[in-house]
Amino acid sequence: MNCTFLDDNVIQIGDHVLIAPNVQIYTAFHPTNALDRFGEPKADGSFEFCKTQTAPVRIGNDVWIGGGAIILPGVTIGNNVVIGAGSVVTRDVPDHTVACGNPCRVMRENK
Repeated sequence: MNCTFLDDNVIQIGDHVLIAPNVQIYTAFHPTNALDRFGEPKADGSFEFCKTQTAPVRIGNDVWIGGGAIILPGVTIGNNVVIGAGSVVTRDVPDHTVACGNPCRVMRENK
């Protein structure tokens, strides 16, 4: 319920994945440098539309993603993983782990 999946690239979701409300999965991002984002301003001061890049998101089997978590572009979440509510997942999460926080970090093994 109330999830946002921005699928400008592949979002791969494995079997038996639980996705809580308000989860956001993004595959699109923008260059951090303003010139790369907008290009050179035109004579009238306008600029090109903001340039967008993409990267896939992959979620393994038997994963539970807690409410309000945000998964950023290019992230792979392994099998048998729990992502804590409100986490911002900025990098890959290995198999059989519990991870949470902002930025999301592995807290322990998930046996």
